[in-house]
Amino acid sequence: MTATFRWLHKQLAGIVALALIATMFLIGKLPEVSAADQDKVASEYSFTPLTIALPAAKKNQAVRTVNKEYAHIEAWISSVGSAIAMNDLDNDGKNNDLCLVDTRTDQVVVTPTPGAGDKRYAPFELEAPSTNPYIAPMGCVPGDFNEDGKIDILAYYWGRTPVLFLKKANATTLDAKAFQPVELVPNPKITNGLYDGDIWNTNSATIGDFDGDGHLDIFIGNYFPEGSRVLDDRVSGGITMNQSMSHAFNGGGKFIFRFVGATAGDTPTAKFDCTEEAIPAGDSRHGWTLASSATDLNGDGLPELYIANDFGADRLLYNISKPGRIDFVNVNGVKGPGDPKSKVIGNDSFKGMGVDFGDLNHDGMFDAFVSNITTSWGIQESNFQWMNNAKDNTELTKDFQKGVAPFSDASGHSGSAWSGWGWDVKIADYNNSGESVITQATGFVKGQVNRWPQLQELATANDGVLSNPFWWPNARLGDDIGGDQTLHFFAKAQNGRYVDIAKKLGLAVPVPTRGIATGDTDDDGLLDFAVSRQFEQPVFYHNNGKSQGSYIGLNLTNENGSPAVGAEVTVTLADGRKYIDRVDGSSGHSGRRTNQVHIGLGDVSGPQQVHLQWRDRAGALHQQDLQLTPGWHSVQLGSVAKEK
Repeated sequence: MTATFRWLHKQLAGIVALALIATMFLIGKLPEVSAADQDKVASEYSFTPLTIALPAAKKNQAVRTVNKEYAHIEAWISSVGSAIAMNDLDNDGKNNDLCLVDTRTDQVVVTPTPGAGDKRYAPFELEAPSTNPYIAPMGCVPGDFNEDGKIDILAYYWGRTPVLFLKKANATTLDAKAFQPVELVPNPKITNGLYDGDIWNTNSATIGDFDGDGHLDIFIGNYFPEGSRVLDDRVSGGITMNQSMSHAFNGGGKFIFRFVGATAGDTPTAKFDCTEEAIPAGDSRHGWTLASSATDLNGDGLPELYIANDFGADRLLYNISKPGRIDFVNVNGVKGPGDPKSKVIGNDSFKGMGVDFGDLNHDGMFDAFVSNITTSWGIQESNFQWMNNAKDNTELTKDFQKGVAPFSDASGHSGSAWSGWGWDVKIADYNNSGESVITQATGFVKGQVNRWPQLQELATANDGVLSNPFWWPNARLGDDIGGDQTLHFFAKAQNGRYVDIAKKLGLAVPVPTRGIATGDTDDDGLLDFAVSRQFEQPVFYHNNGKSQGSYIGLNLTNENGSPAVGAEVTVTLADGRKYIDRVDGSSGHSGRRTNQVHIGLGDVSGPQQVHLQWRDRAGALHQQDLQLTPGWHSVQLGSVAKEK
């Protein structure tokens, strides 16, 4: 007895440690989704891939020409630019048009979505008013930039400043001649007919009424610093890489273009004043930006700005603007006792590649999803599923005013943490079940020679050598880094955990994807989506699944017919669940959803309580409650909301 007691006493520390480990394992063990449950979830979705029509190609490339100093990493430098947006560009009342950037041809393309009505017009290219061989488009954002009720296109580039393509008032056919190109930065220098103006390298743009004056403003986020001749193979040097893999703030500038005025007609115009001062001074202005979102998080009618940065901390900016003056301040998360530093908004060291907002838990507050690099045996960080912990808008506003962003990451427990080399992301309900899917693009460079080992070495290199491209390992045409990664389709299982069912749905094609555009192209109440792929043919996925419930769909417009960007919709069900959405300006990496609001409700029927909030053209903030039956509705927003 005594010997046994002495032995137990001697081993007590080890026994307690083992018990603690076992207890923590049981507590921390993630719930699993069985194969049968995965099959059940997958059975509720069905998509058919369709080929997107493209205009004649002016070239066909698999990699871009680059600055001589970048020659050995030409594939790395050529890894962005594929983009896609969905909207109503021909004013036929349906969101069945695409604007996309094809990296194989460096063209900004407008084309119909495949299916019924795809012969309405021939696919065509939008060309900048002046260009040169060292410019490549990176993305396009639809929006009514001159307030005439017609959808225009903002195109942004590496090698020049952005261009607005404004729709002409009397255009009867949708083609290149229907658009008037207008420089966002006026009067660029032209030499011998070629663009010789400011060199910007833009990888992100989003739009919203930032100052609450009733007019759309534009955010532009650059990647490489201005003046960097990244694609100019005539020169060697004069450029720099990121100064760190985890906290680099030597990237391109961030600019807000505030709406000043516009005209319609056959030579439409739009004027915007450019300011850098709206973005907080310091690190917020010079991250390596790849994605952004303008979303009103606290219900005050002013959109916050989330800036997703490669090589380091993202920024969530609280909007404190006044009409005529745009102003943001940083807000940061608070580190809990068990939180790693990189799981805190404003302090992460990850590779922010894409961002979208949506209400993931039906509490009427916006949550967010951010794509990072999450490749096993590569660079395994994690995605962020930022859950909003504020109980209501009042509490969230108080936190923001204290500089606090009350969001915590739930990606690990929820099953959405790991996927691959993430890019664009869209939160959407594709089957009206009342539960949103997280659709994510992944993959980097497709080739034959695996370069992950060299990349892993680079990720652990001394920051002092990173800014010089000489020290970077080869990433040339033919090298492969995550080239067989696929689209991901995270749907929620019965136990509340997300499961990727892309393979079961035939969506897991092993090619690098970049942009995701969503919208109901045929007004059947089910969202379709389109995907851009890097140096590969883009693809359209028609939703031919069976609806699992009801939905409220809203086309919200201003009195002139233009989309009411920033208007928010809250649907409250009889059981207290809330669903919130907004007319999105263009959240994401390089994919843009339509300006429709689509909210799946699950198994409900009859009129539903719908709360609307919007600003009119004079900047006045309005709220109104409606009782709407499930289905699509068109509502005009002025001083009051009127269903059309």
